[in-house]
Amino acid sequence: MKKLSTCRVGEKVKVLKLNADTELKQRLISFGIMKEAIIEVLEHAPAKSTIEIKVGKTRIALRAKEADMIEVEIL
Repeated sequence: MKKLSTCRVGEKVKVLKLNADTELKQRLISFGIMKEAIIEVLEHAPAKSTIEIKVGKTRIALRAKEADMIEVEIL
């Protein structure tokens, strides 16, 4: 399995598991980041401190620590 933070720009991935605490998990789910969701990686910040993704029609910026908690598979 791969972590979202290690994905390259332009890759489309499917979420397999969220390894976050309850509060963060609820926040991610409210953005549409849940099991089986399809995510497109749009951009990494220069220092790789944040990652910009697209879930459905929504663009979201996640901290690298948060992206590390999301296990994905490449489509």
